[in-house]
Amino acid sequence: MKIRYMAVMVLSLCALAQSTPKGASPEAQAIASRAFVGGHSMDYLTEMTDKFGPRLLSSDNYMNAAKWAADQFRAMGIKDVKLESFAIPHSWKRVAATGRILTPVERPLHLESLGWSPATPDGGVKGEVVLLDEFSADAIKQRASEIKGKVVLLNMKKVYAARDESYKPYIDLEQAPTRLKEAGAAAILTSGNRPSQVLGTTSLGWDGNLSPLPAASIGKEDSDYLMRIAKTQRPTVEFAFSPQVGGATQVPNVIAEIRGSEKPDEWIIIGAHLDSWDFGTGAQDNGAGTAQVLEAARLITSLGKAPKRSIRFALWAGEEEGLLGSRQYVKQHQGELAKCVAVLNTDNGSGEVQGWKVEGRDDLVAAMQPFSDSVLAPFGAGQVSKEITYDTDHGPFMLAGIPAFDLLVDMKAYMEVHHNAGDTLDKVNVRNLNIGAAVVAITADYIANADKPIGPHLDREALGKILKDKDLDEYLHSVGEW
Repeated sequence: MKIRYMAVMVLSLCALAQSTPKGASPEAQAIASRAFVGGHSMDYLTEMTDKFGPRLLSSDNYMNAAKWAADQFRAMGIKDVKLESFAIPHSWKRVAATGRILTPVERPLHLESLGWSPATPDGGVKGEVVLLDEFSADAIKQRASEIKGKVVLLNMKKVYAARDESYKPYIDLEQAPTRLKEAGAAAILTSGNRPSQVLGTTSLGWDGNLSPLPAASIGKEDSDYLMRIAKTQRPTVEFAFSPQVGGATQVPNVIAEIRGSEKPDEWIIIGAHLDSWDFGTGAQDNGAGTAQVLEAARLITSLGKAPKRSIRFALWAGEEEGLLGSRQYVKQHQGELAKCVAVLNTDNGSGEVQGWKVEGRDDLVAAMQPFSDSVLAPFGAGQVSKEITYDTDHGPFMLAGIPAFDLLVDMKAYMEVHHNAGDTLDKVNVRNLNIGAAVVAITADYIANADKPIGPHLDREALGKILKDKDLDEYLHSVGEW
């Protein structure tokens, strides 16, 4: 069966290579054939996940993976490769957590600390649970007398439900820990949304700072039970965890550059985040994107000639804690951003590749659609979507007015393992992974070699009109980014 599967896969990829439109440039045709037959995307991903495992920011695994990635760029013949480091306020490492529901019935409480949570006090936390369905300042103020000294359970259902509609729920969620500390809460629990007590993780803060209160995620069935009980009585719980928290530390972005042949001072940047959470091995989030950036670099260098514009390849640090690496890069390279023609980002896993998101810009739709229709559509990647997001590393470049492209992918399978222990190599679709790498490389080659830039930089007024979609302007203002 394995031999038959591999044979079908090879035939499928060969057919894709042959489907490259005849009107495409010779470079695009070469990229496609080399990506689909003998491509290295899965090799990069397998070695990275099996050798380094989860790549939590500031961990030894992350640091070693960054050095390995730099070596991969050098092995392709790229000479300009560097680790560009920046400081984060705290290092952080998870340590095992324990918990129990005490009343009304004693039973285990499935939980893990959220990222960048401080430790619970000596002896842990023990207390009554107060359920919060609303996290606004007014809602917390009105219930301050109930909250004081209690364990607060945040009902995340509204946040999950609003994910694709508005960023507003995230404003209250990210400010809730500070408001709850001011109200005297003892700790925070967040409700789960995956069946069978599967635990996910994230951080409630921004910039790699510690949460003001000990915070943990709990299993869906446990949170559903506690929320039912909390309607008529006060359940009690106890739990403890003591993550290793360090002081300020340096972490690197991995940056490589192919110097342009005709307009070397103009550049595009292709990025994905190298870090992951510490459940699973971060194969989908974002090992897949990292492998696609490495493969795109290999494919472009294999052409044997430099593009007209420079192409930079970036593997970002600390995306999971608030786009730390890409935000720092934009700050550190502020003086040369005027020459950045575009950013291409891949961070949506190995689902079916559908095209590109162009972050609300009509001009980029018009500029890209003919190319997408003629060159990318045969790979199933002909869509050009105006959907706007600020959930990954194209975001800081977008706020600088730079044309931003985020790979558009069917994310159903990705979300099933997002930030949980199921995010492992076996979930990755090899065919889609290769297609994504090819689409990234072909698009980058097109933009880097075009006669004129793909689109202008937007000023603040024009960008502000776009950011009103999904209330993104309000969210970015709340975190100090707008």
